[in-house]
Order: sequence, then structure tokens, then C-alpha cells
Amino acid sequence: LQRVPVTLAVIGASQVLALLVALPVGIYSAVRPYSVFDRIASTLAFIGFSLPTFFTGLLLILLFSITLDWLPFVYRADIPGSGWDWWWAHIKQAIMPVTVLGLAQGASWMRYVRSAVLDVIRLDYVTTARSKGLAERAVIVRHVVRNALIPVVTLVALQMPAVFGGAIITEQIFRIPGIGSLLIDAIQRNDTPVIMAVTFVLSCLVILFNLIADL
Repeated sequence: LQRVPVTLAVIGASQVLALLVALPVGIYSAVRPYSVFDRIASTLAFIGFSLPTFFTGLLLILLFSITLDWLPFVYRADIPGSGWDWWWAHIKQAIMPVTVLGLAQGASWMRYVRSAVLDVIRLDYVTTARSKGLAERAVIVRHVVRNALIPVVTLVALQMPAVFGGAIITEQIFRIPGIGSLLIDAIQRNDTPVIMAVTFVLSCLVILFNLIADL
């Protein structure tokens, strides 16, 4: 109960960032396939999901914490104080882990969004919508994106539990006191009840997100 809120806050923010990156970039890349924007976005996406999170996390620590001294690289859940200073301290220490998780996930989702939109944009009913005189923006938003996002929503929901598992490495790098670091500590101490509890929580997340995907 003490660790889950921290993990939910970091992962929730990272998934919002991933969607904010993946949806507009993926849609625009599909609308303008093989353009300069599409080639640059696809290249960055390949780099993004090819690099492991522990590598990008260490790069960000070297750049923003050690070289520039802008951001703290050790996450503290018990920051004293209140008000705006307290919020700003939490935001600063969450920037790097949220960025690492969000951009890695967003790079993967961007490829799925692009592929799904490309499949739908070639269908006959899209051509019919254009021939009726609808504006291109209305065709894309109302007819293409709404149908293209059906498999993407399913994919996002089913990958959420895997994100919690993948966050274990990121939590170790930034010393985030979440369920991932709790699991690592329990394994090192041979604390079987805690390992079982964390595994049970992850199992519940798999069932919950499968139900959300079906709904």
C-alpha cells in the first residue's frame, strides 16, 4: 500500500506522455507517408524502442544530473514541506523516469498507430467520404482515426501490465520506492511472502486490463 501509489504515479504519467507522443506523430506520419517527417519520426521511433531503458536512464542521469546538475537522480517519496515547492520537487524528480518510460513506450505505440491508420486510410469508405466533399480533417478525425484506434486501444490495455514489469529496471536506476524496487529487495532477502504479494498484484493488473480491453 505504501509502494503502489508511487509506481502508479510514475507509470501513469509516463503512459500519458507516451500517448501524447504516439497518437499525433503516428497519425501525421500515416497521413503523409514516406515524407521527410515520416522518415525522421520512424527513425527516432526505431531508436527509441531499440535502446533499453537502463541505457537511456543512465544517459539522462549523466547529462541532466551530473553534467548540468538540473535534476535529482535519486527519487524521494518523503520530501518535506508543502505547497508549490513540494509539488515542484516531486515534478523535478519524476521528469527523468517518466521521460525514459514514456518515450520508450511512445516509440513503440507510434509504429502501431501509423500502421493502423495506414490500413484504414486506404479503405473504400474513406474514399467515399472524401468524394462527398468532407474536409480532409473531418475525414481523418471522424472516419479514419476512430476506426484505426480500435486495435491500438486493445494493444495499449494489454501492454499495461508489461509496463509495470518493465518499470522494475527504471525504478532501480532512479531509486524509486515503488513495487518494482520492493520486488527486487524481497528477492535479495528471500522474502517469499512479499514476492508472492507483488506477483499477486501484477496478476490482478493483467486480469483488470484484459477486462478493460474487452469492454
